Amino acid sequence: MNVSTNLEERMPAIPMIQRIIAVLWPSFIMSGIATGIFFTVIDPFELMIIIEQPDISRMGAYSIGFFLFWLLTSSTCALTCYFQRPCDNIKGRR
Repeated sequence: MNVSTNLEERMPAIPMIQRIIAVLWPSFIMSGIATGIFFTVIDPFELMIIIEQPDISRMGAYSIGFFLFWLLTSSTCALTCYFQRPCDNIKGRR
């Protein structure tokens, strides 16, 4: 009897919504922290002048920065979850 098969039989499957939340929640927290640290060091108004978009407000820059950090951290969390799976499950072997 294969150990991984026995373990899969004893442990229930994790629902998809729980997997999604497991990726989005820590990435949300880390993007908030990263946004706070980033914009403590860099003024969003000066950043908008550098990228030649002076018509964006500071709040807009904070929002864009937060969502970009959230995209970055959620993609790294999702890749971590993907690479955590055993190779047999990825290739479809059982």
